[in-house]
Amino acid sequence: MQHNPTQLNTYLDIHPRIQQALANNKPVVALESTIISHGMPYPQNVETAMLVEQAVRDNGAEPATIAIINGRLTVGLTEQQITHLGKSGFKVIKTSRRDMPFIAAQKQDGATTVASTMIIAAMAGIKVFATGGIGGVHRHAETTMDISADLQELASTSVAVVCAGVKSILDIGLTLEYLETHGVPVVGYKTKVMPAFYTQSSGFEVDYCLDSAASIAQVLLAKWHMGLAGGVVVANPIPDAYAMDPVIIEQVIGEAIVEMQEQGIHGKQSTPFLLSKIAQVTQGESLAANIQLVLNNARLGANIATELAKL
Repeated sequence: MQHNPTQLNTYLDIHPRIQQALANNKPVVALESTIISHGMPYPQNVETAMLVEQAVRDNGAEPATIAIINGRLTVGLTEQQITHLGKSGFKVIKTSRRDMPFIAAQKQDGATTVASTMIIAAMAGIKVFATGGIGGVHRHAETTMDISADLQELASTSVAVVCAGVKSILDIGLTLEYLETHGVPVVGYKTKVMPAFYTQSSGFEVDYCLDSAASIAQVLLAKWHMGLAGGVVVANPIPDAYAMDPVIIEQVIGEAIVEMQEQGIHGKQSTPFLLSKIAQVTQGESLAANIQLVLNNARLGANIATELAKL
């Protein structure tokens, strides 16, 4: 679908520093905002968001944190706006594709998920997006049909998503099957196996293993120049020093899922519930790991965006 630029400008606000970077073919990396309002407690969420932006800058790219502020699709948040999202926390609406028109029309604040961040990044002309983990097919999805809208977005929106794999609370095997069906390539950065968010390996293989940001950028260019719409998942394992024990994590997730089902929690509430439960049980170790893997993805995202700008 072609956007009518005049209609789009009615809703879209791009920060001047981002506009300038895009106009001058400088590398830009999109960052999401659900991690700020729903992913971590205040003040760690705001501190982490600022650290992630700095990691992008330190690696030569311009960070563009994305959210919906007063109904405006905002690309490149100010520190003030990031702090507002961090302090407001769960009061900010977790916004995916289906929610966007409502949040915009009702002039509300929305924290963008992977799907909605991709959409707004694409509107602004940003090609690389760094996040923590992507959504996927939930465990027991064969009965619940609970599949994240992130996967459908990856199938249709041409943005590369750098992540530490799929959130380990999900069914990673089914998620990879779903991505394959929709023609979304999964590239392992220096790894042949799909990382599992808090841990380096899920036991499932990725489609391709590439060892440099330059080779990933060449693939992105080839894909989009051929007119093959849709995203690419760049799976970047959590650094070894921060990886958690897979046995412990799996046990904690198993127990948290049972508790979630007993409490009747489902849909967009399930991921924040599980992440906070895991942080509680691991005494904050999972939160520390989460921060490190996001920083790691921001660095790689900046490197890929830099190489893409050169092409």
